[in-house]
Amino acid sequence: MEAPKEIFLKDYKKPDYFFDTVDLQFQLGEEKTIVTSKIVVSPGVKAGISAPLVLHGRDLKLLSIKVNGTELKSDKYTINSRHLTLSTPPADVFNLEIITEIYPQLNTSLEGLYKSTGNFCTQCEAEGFRKITYFQDRPDVMAKYTCRIEADKTLYPVLLSNGNLIEKGDLEGGKHYALWEDPFKKPSYLFALVAGQLDCRNDSFVTCSGRNVALRIWTPAQDLPKTAHAMYSLKAAMKWDEEVFGLEYDLDLFNIVVVPDFNMGAMENKSLNIFQSRLVLASPETATDGDYAAILGVVGHEYFHNWTGNRQVASQHYHNGCSFFELAYQKVTCRDWFQLTLKEGLTVFRDQEFSSDLGCRAVKRIADVSKLRIYQFPQDAGPMAHPIRPHSYIKVLILNCRCTKQSTNYWPSPVEPLKPLSEESSLTLVMNFAVTVYEKGAEVVRMYKTMFGASGFRKGMDLYFQRHDGQAVTCEDFYAAMCDANNAQLPNFLQWYSQAGTPTVRVVSSYDPSSQIFSLKLSQEVPPTPGQPVKEPMFIPVAVGLVDSTGKDMPLTSIYSDGTLQTLSSDGQPVFTTVLQFKKKEEEFIFKNIPERPVPSLLRGYSAPVRLDSDLSESDLFFLLANDSDEFNRWEAGQVLARKLMLSLVADFQQQKTLVLNPKFVEGLGSILRNTSLDKEFIAKAITLPGQGEIMDMMEVADPDAVHAVRNFIKKELALQLKEDLLAAVISNRSSEAYTFDHDSMARRALKNTCLAYLASLNEPDVTELALHEYNSATNMTEQFAALAALSQNPGQAREDALLDFYNKWQDEYLVVSKWFALQATSDIPGNVANVEKLLSHPAFDLRNPNKVYSLIGGFCGSPVNFHAKDGSGYKFLGEIVLQLDKINPQVASRMVSAFSRWRRYDETRQALAKAQLEMIVSANGLSENVYEIASKSLAD
Repeated sequence: MEAPKEIFLKDYKKPDYFFDTVDLQFQLGEEKTIVTSKIVVSPGVKAGISAPLVLHGRDLKLLSIKVNGTELKSDKYTINSRHLTLSTPPADVFNLEIITEIYPQLNTSLEGLYKSTGNFCTQCEAEGFRKITYFQDRPDVMAKYTCRIEADKTLYPVLLSNGNLIEKGDLEGGKHYALWEDPFKKPSYLFALVAGQLDCRNDSFVTCSGRNVALRIWTPAQDLPKTAHAMYSLKAAMKWDEEVFGLEYDLDLFNIVVVPDFNMGAMENKSLNIFQSRLVLASPETATDGDYAAILGVVGHEYFHNWTGNRQVASQHYHNGCSFFELAYQKVTCRDWFQLTLKEGLTVFRDQEFSSDLGCRAVKRIADVSKLRIYQFPQDAGPMAHPIRPHSYIKVLILNCRCTKQSTNYWPSPVEPLKPLSEESSLTLVMNFAVTVYEKGAEVVRMYKTMFGASGFRKGMDLYFQRHDGQAVTCEDFYAAMCDANNAQLPNFLQWYSQAGTPTVRVVSSYDPSSQIFSLKLSQEVPPTPGQPVKEPMFIPVAVGLVDSTGKDMPLTSIYSDGTLQTLSSDGQPVFTTVLQFKKKEEEFIFKNIPERPVPSLLRGYSAPVRLDSDLSESDLFFLLANDSDEFNRWEAGQVLARKLMLSLVADFQQQKTLVLNPKFVEGLGSILRNTSLDKEFIAKAITLPGQGEIMDMMEVADPDAVHAVRNFIKKELALQLKEDLLAAVISNRSSEAYTFDHDSMARRALKNTCLAYLASLNEPDVTELALHEYNSATNMTEQFAALAALSQNPGQAREDALLDFYNKWQDEYLVVSKWFALQATSDIPGNVANVEKLLSHPAFDLRNPNKVYSLIGGFCGSPVNFHAKDGSGYKFLGEIVLQLDKINPQVASRMVSAFSRWRRYDETRQALAKAQLEMIVSANGLSENVYEIASKSLAD
């Protein structure tokens, strides 16, 4: 097929026409839906000059088109499968009326207007609105909308859209209507409509200025009890945004609707958020701690879009000690899809901070960095590498970016029932655009806060809001606001928006005892990426502390660099951590008055998204693991030790040498496990080994079998040598108290479950009995599912019995069944592809439901040892499934095919087998653009 057209940032131009108001009318029917749009169009070009008006449209039947009330003759417009073009529209303001016919019940792509379990629902970001009516479907065309919905009152008693309900009433023939008005201008991608049989949880929130906001979460009646945590999360997010950023909600109503069939995690449509079920519905019996945490973060994320993505304000005021903004009823969003990181990177950063403030900051930071390394780093090193603001894109990248938005956040794993791994484990499955724009974009936003501090970052945010009232803005606008608010310049910082690739920072230290001078020599290298063979130095903030021989932080008095001596002070208090502004290819930073050789704690809090290569010795790393005051770096020291150990043992395995575990590593993790002063969730993170994908990513030729064997060896050896400590941790962290979602309780469960997973790797009868006891006595899904995962590690009757029992218990809970699918799909037991193929025929599986596809098929791709099976069976399975999926839902299919994107990382045998599947896919008849674009790019040199 012909390659899809690539769109370039340099070619951006403003639209020739703007839409002032859009009045929509939907006549919802069982066989078809009639959509009438009435648009007030203003020319964007010079007065008296008429350019063609090009409207986007897909899968639409045009019934009528009128300009200023007059039906257009066919010679006045042209129409094809993608566009409706008015060749000579009026040169002045005019009214455009278009009537289309669509078929939501046949729309399995889940874009535009479609039906889900009998209800009507929309998804318009990025380009779904063009499947509803002909329109300038681009983010810089913003208008005020009204929406009238007509439908059968019995079948669809609830009719929802954006904004405020203006009018409702009954119609003839058992129908009724609702008229909604959104007082704010918005782009078409934020339009939303829901109609169906739904019930709601009602609550309210009193804002900082005293306004009462009605809050409603809509879901089928039987699921209503499971919405309590989502409502708590929404109210917590509203309160946090007022307290931290002074941002008050600007409408009198906030709706959330739960949908089981949804391509992405959630969507921030103004005042009518739409969520995939698993990111709203939770009860202690059916949801894990990871589910609860995901709901908190994603509800927060979508709410925060109300300001960073959906709207903008003008002036700042104070009320009862709370700084907030006067409502200006405008919106700010990205000018074009190249600027997507402006709203998404910023909003991800905000949801990370929100979750950190409500939980444990160090543990949340570890989780976020782990996710970045597992998914974004491989993307930056692969054929899909691009900056956070790409220079070009093809539509599918944006679609997958939205599709991936929250669904990579949490996924079942044997060690932690839900943690920041995901259905995209071995691959970067759908890393296209998404993880860079979102996760690396959030890291770029975080660097502003690192440089300017919390108060300086807040000043920058305030100025950004004040300057850009009602505008569609660019990344440079945000950068300028941050720098201007803090009277500062950040040389080279904008390179983060334009250069792809993960920088490597190398650090060499030296100490002169006679002069008491400690030196850090830093160098940086940004690797070549597709289309960018030569890179410029980046601005990299490196947070540093120096640790003395007793394990205490040394006070830092000054830094000398580049001919400048900087005196360090903080309101007269000692400074223990400082941020080095590393902006050249090579720089040296000199610390004076250092009485002994310190151990440097580098990149504290992970102050920049880089790879770090330092001259820290093994003994230095063990010292930091035991003593560093920065909890992230304490964890990082253990991870560096583990990665080096695993790579060394992989080499031994490949050379058929006997594997021997370093006793210092065992003792180091054992001391962490026994340290009662540490946070229990931190301990769980600290004793968890790096994932197989992370180690393969560090190898010149990835070897799934060797990495899998080595990781299993280390896990079993640790379990064997630390068995008594692990058993003690399991027993001491049991609790008979009712489930609560708070950090201490979650930390207790995390440590218990991690230790149980280690013990289960031994596959000993006493441990199997222990796991069965934990499974049968569990009073919540977190502990029951963790015990099931532990039992599932080893083939045998205990595994089969537990899996069957779990399904029989929970077969009526579709979200729990998705966990059951995922647990089996991600299993590393030999030959698991046959089990996954059998599960495709299970009555609970549905290829049309994205969540179940991600659970089973995406989950299978997360098992390196089975997906990358040397006989090619995993590749063949995925290739065939992708073609089936492509006929149903091209977005989901393109996510799955992304599992092949780094096939060149493997040995020649695997390369040939994966390449054959990609070639089979691209040669298939009728292939969608979505799948073709990802598959063809993966094949390209």
